Amino acid sequence: MRTEDGTWVADVFEEHRAHLRAVAYRMLGSLPDADDAVQDAWVRFSQSHVGGIDNPGGYLTTIVARICLNTLRARKTRREDPVGMHVPDPIVTSEDGVGPETAALLADSVGLALVVVLDTLAPAERVAFVLHDMFDVPFAEISPMVGRSEAAARQLASRARRQIHQAGYRVPDTNRAAHQALVDAFFTAARGGDLGTLAALLDPDAVLRADGGARPQASAMLHGAVAIARRAAMFVLPTFGVHPVLVNGAAGAVLTHEGRPAALLGFSIAAGRITEIDAITDPDRLSRLELPVPGA
Repeated sequence: MRTEDGTWVADVFEEHRAHLRAVAYRMLGSLPDADDAVQDAWVRFSQSHVGGIDNPGGYLTTIVARICLNTLRARKTRREDPVGMHVPDPIVTSEDGVGPETAALLADSVGLALVVVLDTLAPAERVAFVLHDMFDVPFAEISPMVGRSEAAARQLASRARRQIHQAGYRVPDTNRAAHQALVDAFFTAARGGDLGTLAALLDPDAVLRADGGARPQASAMLHGAVAIARRAAMFVLPTFGVHPVLVNGAAGAVLTHEGRPAALLGFSIAAGRITEIDAITDPDRLSRLELPVPGA
């Protein structure tokens, strides 16, 4: 039961915090928004009469899901046409390993490419897909969260799966060492202007998304190995430092120029080739990210 100073409530919430943050990140694609959702859930949880709850984890997941659904609907209502391309918030870690909370965020191979596709789903579709396909929540529990029947909730998740497939998303390989070797070869070829090698490392249908923030000329959406190879050879200068990192658990790199971060790139790899590259070159966003690079 709840103690007078709320210790029991706080302990229970902390036990589930990492899971709740993982749920919120997948739903919102933004670490600050996910943290806000978790904090809002804590406020609601701490003010409720929770002594008789048999499944506090499920109860908290429901609270976070409803908060995230409201956030997604509010975004859709007020969203204006973005300036250029938008890449969701990445989870950037060093190659040496991650802590338990970050490991929860990265579970189930929630690569940045998947988060990009999730951003295209309707709010209720995203909530149903994330809860059921990523966290095994039964549709009977999802139904009241999205205000639909159980059958309709099932259809929401089905539509989400279909859209993810139609968007060309491919489950990435998991051989991290092979990935890093491929990414190293990519940067070596890019800095040397070797277009032939670059194109050979890329899937013929590869996609590049570059988010330059408020600078539309720095944003891009490119399709095809040749177009991406040309862009990489122009952008990755020989003077850039290349610092390997993990971006959402997959191979990535921070590019630095004169000691300052110039770009963050995350790679998706399947069948031995690079299929997607998500890049952030917006100086404001780079300054807000915790990049595991000396001086960053």
